[in-house]
Amino acid sequence: MSATDRHPLADLDETVHQRARLGILAVLAEHEEADFTHLKRTLGLTDGNLGRHLEVLVEAGHVELRKGSDGRRPRTWARITAQGTRALTAEVELLRHLLRLDPPTP
Repeated sequence: MSATDRHPLADLDETVHQRARLGILAVLAEHEEADFTHLKRTLGLTDGNLGRHLEVLVEAGHVELRKGSDGRRPRTWARITAQGTRALTAEVELLRHLLRLDPPTP
């Protein structure tokens, strides 16, 4: 590989590729929307961790949040945006491409 060739790893989207955020997007891609508690339990995250990762995804335009209440307690629901779906799809395709690459020769 020459110095001008970029390895596909360089194209990974750090916003999407981070484990918790990739998990959030994957869960949301399967459901129309998911509430904060479902995401937290499914992904094994703390309130603070999930909140921060959702904030990053919202700022990137990948996720939208909806706040409301369920009776007397407040709730937050998240849904993946069209942009988020495109970013997740691109990340998955890049990972598939990486898996097909020939290993480097020693």
